[in-house]
Amino acid sequence: MAVLPILQFEEKIIETIEQNPVVVVIGETGSGKSTQLSQILHRRGYTKSGIIAVTQPRRVAAVSVARRVAQELDVRLGEEVGYAIRFEDRTSEKTCIKYLTDGVLLRESLSDPELNQYSVVILDEAHERSLNTDILLGLVKRLVKMRSSNLKVLITSATLDGGKVSKFFSNCPVVTVPGKLFPVEIVYSPERPTSYLESSLKKALDIHIREPEGDVLIFMTGQDDIEKCVKKLEERIQSLEEGCCMDAIVLPLHGSLPPEMQASLNSFYLFLMVRVFSPPPPNCRRFIVATNIAETSLTVDGVVYVIDSGYVKQRQYNPSTGMYSLDIVQISRVQAAQRAGRAGRTRAGKCYRLYPSDVYLEEFSDVTVPEIQRSSLAGSVLYLKSLDLPDIDILKFDFLDPPSRESLEDALKQLYLIDAIDENGSITRIGRTMAELPLEPSLSRTLIEANEYGCLSQALTVAAMLSAETTLLPTQSKATDKNDKKRKHAPSDLPDGSGWGDHIQLLQVYENWDRANYDPRWCTDNALQVRGMMFTKDVRKQLSQIMQKIAKGPLDVQRRRESRQDYKNLRRALCVGYASQLAERMIHHNGYRTLGFKPQLVQVHPSSVLKTDEDGKLPNYLVYHELINTSRPYMRNVCAVEMSWVMPILKKLEKVNVNKLSGGIATPEDNLKEEVTDLPKKEADIVNAPDDRNSQIQAARERFLARKSKK
Repeated sequence: MAVLPILQFEEKIIETIEQNPVVVVIGETGSGKSTQLSQILHRRGYTKSGIIAVTQPRRVAAVSVARRVAQELDVRLGEEVGYAIRFEDRTSEKTCIKYLTDGVLLRESLSDPELNQYSVVILDEAHERSLNTDILLGLVKRLVKMRSSNLKVLITSATLDGGKVSKFFSNCPVVTVPGKLFPVEIVYSPERPTSYLESSLKKALDIHIREPEGDVLIFMTGQDDIEKCVKKLEERIQSLEEGCCMDAIVLPLHGSLPPEMQASLNSFYLFLMVRVFSPPPPNCRRFIVATNIAETSLTVDGVVYVIDSGYVKQRQYNPSTGMYSLDIVQISRVQAAQRAGRAGRTRAGKCYRLYPSDVYLEEFSDVTVPEIQRSSLAGSVLYLKSLDLPDIDILKFDFLDPPSRESLEDALKQLYLIDAIDENGSITRIGRTMAELPLEPSLSRTLIEANEYGCLSQALTVAAMLSAETTLLPTQSKATDKNDKKRKHAPSDLPDGSGWGDHIQLLQVYENWDRANYDPRWCTDNALQVRGMMFTKDVRKQLSQIMQKIAKGPLDVQRRRESRQDYKNLRRALCVGYASQLAERMIHHNGYRTLGFKPQLVQVHPSSVLKTDEDGKLPNYLVYHELINTSRPYMRNVCAVEMSWVMPILKKLEKVNVNKLSGGIATPEDNLKEEVTDLPKKEADIVNAPDDRNSQIQAARERFLARKSKK
């Protein structure tokens, strides 16, 4: 095996690490940083005083890199080298090198804030700027001061701004390791295609017919595009004249399940390892159609040609509306460089960019927007609160790239409404329990409340089903402006939620499957994804075990035939869990008004099974799992709740001091600014204050108007 570039810099790297608590390692693509750094430190004795932890933003990467390192060290995976991802831990007492997702390391720090079991923490692929990695950067900055004598921290990346990170860590040293890349010819399209899917297909066929052997990596935006591309490419290859070119295999590469679902499915990883990472048969070309998971997290050997659509599907959260949108957006120049680099791993390659060079130069941003600046931060803020660090003020936490104040305030209010923090910003007993559950705060809170109401079994099922819902149920309708008024429901052979809504339907679907003895054919017959349903069963079992561990005693988690009272108790628990996600039907408008601190008009998604009453009216109050913005603002996964359950929540909204919730000290000036921010414009205009406060009030008013104009 050829010597990887990073091994030639071993002495320099070790010398720098020995003299500094924090080191940034910029290892270009192909340098071997992900697999070799941990082994270098292991050889130099760093595992004698603790475990070497290597974080990865993606689950697939944590598993695949751990497997590779175990092979290179000739040890059994799970012993000296292991991995830990959500719902799966393959480590042992022998483990001295541990690959884990950044989220798992965050969760471990709840029970061990100083991470004492680790001698080295390597934050790998930091350029992806995942939400959890950004939080870890802030935490290890504090941790290094506490453990400066016995902890080493390495931040590694292929394209990270090393100077920026160095400055964040008090000008720590930066070591740059060249990569092992062959030249890659960049070929731009003369103009933007009308369909990047069709353009990708044409380019793939052209490569197959005209270019020498070598695998082709095609970047698509998501599962739907990938499945279409795979199907059409297979059809077109089969229609080619026999003998005109070599054989071909077309393979998809994506987390066909949401991130939570990539956790416990070993078969999913084995499928990837065997089909995608094994060399093709002789005289056969592989076409690998992938999402951005193949940019850096996974390396597919044998790729010579890359087709870059120039787009990525990105989930974005707007804190002013509490709404998510799943948008197809242009990639950054950093991402474009990463994609091109995939073509030069084994020999000289080509990258076909399906966009003109002037678009790349003039329209692409330099770097990808960090996830922390486009995500809901409720879960992250709950985690920071649960650390019980006395000097942490959430609004002033030291982030590499701070999220907006509005995002942090939004998260604090959400946590207050669901009782995770009290009015002074201190984490509650309920909040601590929520932090131990590997779920988003709304579902964690629902489980806790369901236990009080005697419907924990049903809530566990709903929480597990919602983890898989995006790919679990059959596509029921495509919402467009034309059919908004014609509300479509699920196929008649599936349960209808008894009129209460989608959460109840998810419960009923699972119970029907249970009565069918978990037969995969039942899923197929009802157009349900077998793998998703199997995952739901597994996650439900593991959530049951976690709840029993948290409660330190037996809980009623056994499934049984539901009654109307069970449905009512479950809906009541959902109302508490989704306290920040309430909506009230508007009599004089076509839709609902979201309640709480971000009121707006929305509609129930046409795919919902929520039914009208005999007068054709929808329920007066709903909770929703999420707001999405497609052709218009919609509530997805809704459930009917009662007014008497809603009123206590509305009372909590009457007086909220965000500075106290943050952990800071509220001053009279802060209170005044907050009151003015929430006033309508006409009322704000008549507020009189001393001159020294006028500028503060005016600034607050301008921020309010700016946010209002964005809505």
